[in-house]
Amino acid sequence: MKPVVIVGAGPAGITAARTLLDHGITPCLIDESPRGGGQVYRRQPANFQRSARQLYGFEAGKAQAVHRTLDELAPLIDYRAQTLVWNAENKRLDLLNNNRTDSVEYSRIIVATGATDRILPVPGWTLPGVYSLGAAQIALKYQGCAIGERVVFCGSGPLLYLVAYQYAQAGAKVMAVLDSAPFSAQCRALPALLRQPATLAKGLYYRAWLTAHGIAVHQGATLSQIEGEQRVQGIRWGEHTLECDAVAFAHALRSETQLADLLGCEFAWNSLNRAWLPQRDSTGRSSVEAVYLAGDGAGIMGADAAQIAGECAALALLEDAGVSVDRHRRDTLVKQLANIQRFRQGLETAFPFPEQWAVQAPDELILCRCEEVSVGEVRAVVDEGHWEINRVKAHCRVGMGRCQGRMCGLAAAEIVAQRSGRGIAHIGRLRGQAPIKPLPFGVEEQP
Repeated sequence: MKPVVIVGAGPAGITAARTLLDHGITPCLIDESPRGGGQVYRRQPANFQRSARQLYGFEAGKAQAVHRTLDELAPLIDYRAQTLVWNAENKRLDLLNNNRTDSVEYSRIIVATGATDRILPVPGWTLPGVYSLGAAQIALKYQGCAIGERVVFCGSGPLLYLVAYQYAQAGAKVMAVLDSAPFSAQCRALPALLRQPATLAKGLYYRAWLTAHGIAVHQGATLSQIEGEQRVQGIRWGEHTLECDAVAFAHALRSETQLADLLGCEFAWNSLNRAWLPQRDSTGRSSVEAVYLAGDGAGIMGADAAQIAGECAALALLEDAGVSVDRHRRDTLVKQLANIQRFRQGLETAFPFPEQWAVQAPDELILCRCEEVSVGEVRAVVDEGHWEINRVKAHCRVGMGRCQGRMCGLAAAEIVAQRSGRGIAHIGRLRGQAPIKPLPFGVEEQP
């Protein structure tokens, strides 16, 4: 009998696995990381000794609960850590583990692939010493080190303040925080943010703690240049400069949607996320039978919502499989997600997308670092009459490299939209391609 498969062992995937097992279905849980928990609750290596409070702050209790759940589940289910899902077709997933390929067929699948940083390149972003906010967080949580001795955090979104706080708490020298969102935007968002007072309070605490500890926080400050020769030596914004040896930056998050694309899910433009997202109903059913979506991989809503969505998707799967479920519980979860979604709208007001980025990006700026495609090259293709993103990709190779557009795809669409005079929703989306992530040479086929 083909198993039920869950891809992603973050809050959504772990909760979904727990729910399925509680109802008598033993799932196969597949995750890239050696230790589950996802990005937000990423676990340190077993021999590291930092406490949960040091690693996760206010979220320590939630992180430990998620980790305990996975530890309890691991011997009871088919848990495959350090396993990459790199392709999907004909109800079969192609896998890579320890340099060996394998595959698994499934009867139903829950996709909980999470999110990565949304990157808007600036001059100097390819210098050694430049990281995304998520990468800086991984270095701290999983590798137990800071990305530099004098670090600046730039961009927008709640993660900006969280990672800066985590670094300062760990003893790193945080030189400054540059938030492109003006303070007035965060004031306007306050009524919506009050829907989740505990979450709002944590954000306000991070901001106040940084200021109280002498860390400069600049509102409405847009990073314009990362300076240096062999590595980062400083930054520039407006008329200001600041010396540093590392920079972490991002503008909120983007959903990891490639697997949903390969599974044939329908996509639609989502103005709140400013991205094309796979379609799902309120319980997580996608447009494809037997495919369910949960967590940030189908729309950015955060860890709490991911856990709720994981349980929702599992209950929808169980119901479709003919298993009796608590419908009152399901309806309560759906209402909770709707409330968090309204809070999410407040976050978008508080941290608006910097729509002037595409206008201000210089022609010589490297947009796609994998293929070394500049902003000017993309604009030249648009000037030739091509404005659909996959046509632009075919003409200049933007988004065709190792990252498959993860780093540059959304930024490239912004450039194309601005240059062509079209709305960003009309540019289209980069289609998912296999392999979802690069495969090494010399892989062996599992016997």
